[in-house]
Amino acid sequence: MYKKWNLYEPVPELGTFAESIGRDKTLAALLWHRGIRTREEADVFLHPEKQPYVDPFLMRDMDKAASRIEKALRDGEKITVYGDYDVDGMTATSLLVRALRLWGANADFYIPDRMTEGYGLNRRALEELAGKTDLLITVDCGIASVDDVAAVTENGSLDIIITDHHLPGKTLPPALAVLNPHRADCPYPFKDLCGVGVAFKLCQAVGKKLHPKAELFHEDLELVALGTVADLVPLRGENRRIVKEGMARMESSNLAGVAALIEVAGLTNKKINAGHLGFLLAPRLNAAGRIESARTGVALLTSTDREKAAKLAEELDMLNSERREIEHAICEQAEKELEPLDMAEEKAIVIAGRGWNPGVIGIAASRLVDKFYKPTIVLSIGEDGSCRGSCRSIEGLNMYEALTACQDHLTQFGGHAMAAGLSLREKDIPAFREAFAAYAGAHLTEEDYEPKVSVEFEMMPEELTLDLVEELSLLEPYGMGNPKPYLGCRNVRGREAAAIGRDHNHLRFKLGTQENPVTGLMWNHAELLPSVNSEALDIVYAPAVNEWNGQKSLQCMVESLSPASSERIFPERELLRDVYRFLFACQKQQGKIPFDTMTLADGFSRAFHHISAYTMGAALRIFQELGILRENISESSYYLPPAHGKMELEASPTFRRHKVI
Repeated sequence: MYKKWNLYEPVPELGTFAESIGRDKTLAALLWHRGIRTREEADVFLHPEKQPYVDPFLMRDMDKAASRIEKALRDGEKITVYGDYDVDGMTATSLLVRALRLWGANADFYIPDRMTEGYGLNRRALEELAGKTDLLITVDCGIASVDDVAAVTENGSLDIIITDHHLPGKTLPPALAVLNPHRADCPYPFKDLCGVGVAFKLCQAVGKKLHPKAELFHEDLELVALGTVADLVPLRGENRRIVKEGMARMESSNLAGVAALIEVAGLTNKKINAGHLGFLLAPRLNAAGRIESARTGVALLTSTDREKAAKLAEELDMLNSERREIEHAICEQAEKELEPLDMAEEKAIVIAGRGWNPGVIGIAASRLVDKFYKPTIVLSIGEDGSCRGSCRSIEGLNMYEALTACQDHLTQFGGHAMAAGLSLREKDIPAFREAFAAYAGAHLTEEDYEPKVSVEFEMMPEELTLDLVEELSLLEPYGMGNPKPYLGCRNVRGREAAAIGRDHNHLRFKLGTQENPVTGLMWNHAELLPSVNSEALDIVYAPAVNEWNGQKSLQCMVESLSPASSERIFPERELLRDVYRFLFACQKQQGKIPFDTMTLADGFSRAFHHISAYTMGAALRIFQELGILRENISESSYYLPPAHGKMELEASPTFRRHKVI
């Protein structure tokens, strides 16, 4: 799928700014694009490890919470940490349990089951815990559980401390203390902590209560970094120090669980970056909460036995493999159901499957958005006719507002602008699908349906140097609020393209000049190989350094690859005739027409003259709109039905739109 470039405007003040911060203009431009305008701001951003932690007692109710925990430690009370089943919740639970046990507490934890209990506090669990514990501390949840907290605490049998980072409602839970930087009355200056970040500040406060002269608590930063990256909070301010220091510790972690997780992910002796946390470590933990129980993840992260930790990590690795298989099966079924539809005309995707795993449908929805770039909702239909769904949006459509507009068809919903969850009855799916598609069509323009990628500036691969790429690494850790910088180059030629990887699904090729060659790598797009070897390309890439046998070399990690403007030729009548003749010859010789635009473009170029995949794709779409090219879904191929005479090109919406333009 081609992506439109969002290219930053040139910065007139760049020279002066670069001189003021003592950095290369390239790095200065990237800092400017991130809103950094002064030397002081640049120093804080580039060297977060030198910045002091914010005083934890600035958070509203922190003194009350720390004092109550200090009393529980002194009196030997039972403390239970109530967490959530995602990575943020698991790391927050593990951090607090480990800290409490370090201080001598009788501490345990409780995490609800995703399938049977759902997110957050639930009355039954609270009532059971009330008879078994003296103090309950929530992490990454609880801010919305006003009625449940009131019901359990009204007789004074259980004290509850809420720690959360989700937006609070108009009324706060009537807990002993409510720690949340988003409280309207909370003066804590950094609002973007995730759940484990708030738990970390609580640990700092309790540590200061217990040992006033000691430095602020900074144990187990590996856990805080992992949860922070996984929860997609902005990696700015205090989060940058947490993640940068936490990642550095991971490379030789004393935490048995973290070390085992790193080993099973194949990262031993490697420099850990935020991508490793988000795409290799976090998914293995998440698999526990999606397939079985998140308690396995907490058991791993709190383990002090390396042999036991290794077994738990292997179990999570197997669960993650199972999760990938389930996700792949759901996506495959979903795509098969979508095949009869003209996806160019669809405004949104609402797809449902009986018995699809509710813990995996959110990932499946993300995969479908990646492929089709349309607001997507994946529903799992239960045996009783109830449906649970996960929603993923695209820029331009607020998913929560869309669900609000369609709420007459729903039993429950909640979420954010880009992701949400919902429930409805199976019988209401058709009406909901229609209403949701109508809302998307009314609020999105044609341009909104075009995927985009932000490009910092243009730079040819041969202009890269090892010094420049290493200086750019000062911007790490990358993540929400600090995206990985992508550079662009236009009208370049790749060469020596090859499919690589165990399944030959990745793409490697050469860029740059013969004197300064640079390797290009693109994951999961080996099907683009013919285009790389034959077409002029516009490429968006992230510069990187590859280390092998002590040698360093430059790499371009390709994010987007599309035909150069010289290749984006719209097929007019004469060219369409030639393409039709070529397709007719394919069908006559092979009995069918390959269902692959790249293969067809390559074949046409060999038989007639050069044509790009872009041009071939436009021709195929016009023929399909005219009904003279059809899909054989069972054989994954095209075929030409008996000739209908002259092509009436004006009957094709694609051809008409081109004429208007």
